[in-house]
Amino acid sequence: MGEDLETLAAKAVEGLPEPFRSVALEIAINVADWPSNQMLTELDIDDPLELTGLYEGIPLTEKSLIDQPLMPDVIWLFREPILDEWRSRGNVTLTELVTHIVVHELAHHFGWTDAQIAEIDPWWE
Repeated sequence: MGEDLETLAAKAVEGLPEPFRSVALEIAINVADWPSNQMLTELDIDDPLELTGLYEGIPLTEKSLIDQPLMPDVIWLFREPILDEWRSRGNVTLTELVTHIVVHELAHHFGWTDAQIAEIDPWWE
């Protein structure tokens, strides 16, 4: 399979243009095999294969300089759902899929909703 997801995610961030790259470098990227049951419950998702990535944090549009962060912002990547989607699609590289997920979750950090992302991103069609 080549490079691991951590490496692919780091390369996706490195490839971003400024000022997005410097902001993205401040967000932790964690890779887990599966989303937790708590994540699935909070998102009302029954099938863990439906969740390839998740942004946890406070979007920039909602942050205040006087608020102390309780936790760092994190982008989660879920290995098994990502690999399942990659195998199912068969028309994208793993690098393309991971980059897409990282950028999608980063858009949430910038305050975009799924609906707003879908308006300009035909990926999921």
